[in-house]
Amino acid sequence: MPFVQNVPFFSIMLCMVCGVMSAMLSGRVAKWVTVALSAAVAALNLWLTLDLWANHRSFVYWMGHFPAPWGNELRGGLVESTLAVCFSLIMMLSVAGGMRKLDQQVGKKLNLICVMLDLVLAAMMSMLYTNDLFTGYVFIEIMTLTACALIMSRQNGRTLVSAMRYMIMSLLGSGLTLLAITITYNVTGHLLMENIHDTLYELHRSGNYAVPITTIIGLFFVGLGIKSALYPFHTWLPDSYGYSTPAASAVLSSIISKAYIFLLIKILLRVVGLTVVSGSHAMDLMFVLGIVGMMMGSINAIGSHDLRRMVAFSSVAQIGYIYAGMGLGIRAGFVAAIFHMIMHAFAKSALFISASGLSEVSGNSKRFSDLRGAGFRHPTAGVCFTVAAMSLVGVPVLAGFTAKLYLSDAALTAGGWKMWTLLIALAVSTLLNVLYLMKTVITLYRPAREGFVDPGYKSGKLATCAMWGFVIVNILVGLMAHPIAEAIRSGLAMFD
Repeated sequence: MPFVQNVPFFSIMLCMVCGVMSAMLSGRVAKWVTVALSAAVAALNLWLTLDLWANHRSFVYWMGHFPAPWGNELRGGLVESTLAVCFSLIMMLSVAGGMRKLDQQVGKKLNLICVMLDLVLAAMMSMLYTNDLFTGYVFIEIMTLTACALIMSRQNGRTLVSAMRYMIMSLLGSGLTLLAITITYNVTGHLLMENIHDTLYELHRSGNYAVPITTIIGLFFVGLGIKSALYPFHTWLPDSYGYSTPAASAVLSSIISKAYIFLLIKILLRVVGLTVVSGSHAMDLMFVLGIVGMMMGSINAIGSHDLRRMVAFSSVAQIGYIYAGMGLGIRAGFVAAIFHMIMHAFAKSALFISASGLSEVSGNSKRFSDLRGAGFRHPTAGVCFTVAAMSLVGVPVLAGFTAKLYLSDAALTAGGWKMWTLLIALAVSTLLNVLYLMKTVITLYRPAREGFVDPGYKSGKLATCAMWGFVIVNILVGLMAHPIAEAIRSGLAMFD
């Protein structure tokens, strides 16, 4: 076995070891350990991505070198390693960009928050690479607990209520997911994804298990849809993202929700199979809820008077795009959904980190009336917010434009009522995106309101570097859209 195929195992174990170390270190050291860990994991997975791209292969890694059922399996492929690079890079920039706020808002518990961040990265890597349904469920629960800890890290009334609301909704989603795994095991007798796929395909061909298979798809969809804030299961999201620390909000919106969505994609394609999924009415429901989410998330964002809540509601709309692409039930739709997921992860984390800087130079106010002129008072944050907002709107050259282009192409391939519904929804939602995102950008560069006193706040060098990093990465994702999409397409082809 080539040594590079140890990367998935090393990535997970390195995160777990650093999590244990961070608990014993001071906060000052622990936060640098988390940044270094994210950089190391990104570098390792980039090495793996280049190797898989060159050799056009995927592989299965036996944990402990014992075959199932005595040992668990990891599976490495192009799409998994590509997402691992993106998510670990986002973790590095988010922690670096929000480090100053973490010091101010968390204080003595900073090392414990770093433990949670390390465990989030470990859970994310495990959900990307796992080849076993129950192992995936174990790390779903680890992700849930760590996300709650990140939400309530500020220890004020609003974050505690938000964490409680998130916990209740997330446990409901976890319960439905566990029920789906239980039914799947009862029907097939397997937990490994390939074995389940082969059995479900034969049962589908027999025509005798249509109801159980549809139930399995529906339970996985609703359970993981709740956890990823698909409309109308999104009620926990605005407060959780809006009142957390900037680093926590960036990680929650870009990594945690996306890990659940990718696990659902793996289940639909590798466990159930595209042949079975495409004929399921659950996919029609997924498509409809995605379309409704695209609209309602944007409408709620337009009605927001708080910058971070506006950005949070925008996530509901963007998650709707992803689910609408998946709901097409064709491979092109899943390629478009994963590319949109990458684009949104980079843009949304950039918005949350830059929004914190813009708020700081506006007297720590998040109201739009106080944010006038903030783009001049904090040029780096203004540029970072503008580039990310333009990407989400779909300005050509940036990744958001290409993501919507891929969704449109997938809709044309799908044909039928879904084609016209998605094309019209893309046009309308883009106009809605312009209304609240470009309006915010214009507000940032309007003259300050009369009587405003500049607090004279100066951003830290690390936060400035992180925001410029987000600017560069958001532009690069747009310029490299074609090779990224090809890596996704090739990786999904290896699922068969």
